[in-house]
Amino acid sequence: MSDEIQDALDKIFAIDSALYKERGFQRRIGFGKRPALLNIDLANAWTRPGNAFFCDNMDVIIPSTQALLKASRAAGIPIVFTTTAYNVTQGDPTDMGLWHKKIPAEILQAGSETCAIDDRIAPLENEMVIEKKRASGFHGTYLAGFLRAQDVDTVIITGVTMAGCVRHTTEDAIAEGFRPIVVREAVGDRVPAVTEWNLFDIDAKFGDVEPLSRVLDYLATVESGSQRDVA
Repeated sequence: MSDEIQDALDKIFAIDSALYKERGFQRRIGFGKRPALLNIDLANAWTRPGNAFFCDNMDVIIPSTQALLKASRAAGIPIVFTTTAYNVTQGDPTDMGLWHKKIPAEILQAGSETCAIDDRIAPLENEMVIEKKRASGFHGTYLAGFLRAQDVDTVIITGVTMAGCVRHTTEDAIAEGFRPIVVREAVGDRVPAVTEWNLFDIDAKFGDVEPLSRVLDYLATVESGSQRDVA
């Protein structure tokens, strides 16, 4: 993203932030006591160049997610990955719904390498991989039930796309009663300005956007699923 666009966004955010704060928005939801790491659609279709869904800033998103995976595994917290994949991509009806009328969902064939989680952040055998059909990781899946069964109260969110699957998952997370923590360096989209705007808007209304360093510090406090609140 050019410096001119970033400067323009910074000016807009400064004005809008003042308005939000004046009206009581931008409160902090904070970290809870039992987190899970939720990695949204970090599959090859989104992480590898040459794919229609490929997203910007992967040289930052992948290492940031690797750091979060290492810390989360050390802390012993639940780790979940999602990918978007379809079983019927030809003819009518399909399991793509109407989404394929807007985006090239037909290339997201279930079982294909395109929909597989990027091997740089490959799930371990005991880590959940959920195939979803819609933007939110919660829509039509068992994600909420799994998290509740694990006594999770906080979801640390990484992945793509910021304006689509990450945003919808964040909104549904707070609706389901989980504290959404979006890791700034670990999320992205195809258009950088879209990422910045959605981070700003989510932080104002739906969850806390936190830097990687702060989330890693929080994870370091997790011990056997029980730790103090971090304000």
